[in-house]
Amino acid sequence: METHLHHDHKHGHTHTEEHLTSSEILTDIVIGMSDGLTVPFALAAGLSGAVKDVHLIVIAGIAEIAAGSIAMGLGGYLAGKTEQDHYSSELRREYDEIERLPDVEREEVRVFFEGLGLSPHLQMEATEELVKDKDRWADFMMKYELGLEKPDPKRARKSAFNIGFSYIVGGLIPLSPYFFAEDGITGLKISALVTLICLFVFGYFKSKLTGTNPLNGALKVAFIGALAAGCAFGIAKLIEG
Repeated sequence: METHLHHDHKHGHTHTEEHLTSSEILTDIVIGMSDGLTVPFALAAGLSGAVKDVHLIVIAGIAEIAAGSIAMGLGGYLAGKTEQDHYSSELRREYDEIERLPDVEREEVRVFFEGLGLSPHLQMEATEELVKDKDRWADFMMKYELGLEKPDPKRARKSAFNIGFSYIVGGLIPLSPYFFAEDGITGLKISALVTLICLFVFGYFKSKLTGTNPLNGALKVAFIGALAAGCAFGIAKLIEG
């Protein structure tokens, strides 16, 4: 959550505007839901083509959702830790360069201000003001020279939870019809209908968020899910045959 203070000149008071910066959370949800809706759906479809016992499909599906959510969550955690480690490594290198090559680093700061169109006098003033504080200097170089923002220290744990939980939610959608079905084929028919609708809706909103054509994105996501499930079912039938 990002908070901005604005002064209302007309009424002579300040008010707070809050803007939700949730792109990272949305990214995690998209990653988790994409696999959660597709993989358990394809697994259950494949088992429906090979076994008659619907209870076995449910048990295998739950086991896959548990394993998949842990694996996906761990992947998100490691990605977050890698980002933190990379930032820390580059920050240490930046401090080292400030200590060893202060003139070079100072010139890089000046060149940045030159690129903003400041006059030579203002370039030097702004540079000298900035380099008085080594922490601020290093942060400046990280952001504007390397293009690196300081990552949230809790990002890895948050990402692990968001992705893992989204995978579970997504996975239970295609599996839930099998809880009530008498046989695998009946469960598959209901699961296919429910899951393809969910994939279509998911693909639509995912495309809206990314700025691509929503209808094309929705059809693409639904088609990929259907293709994965169809291939799994067909392969299971071939092996059984």
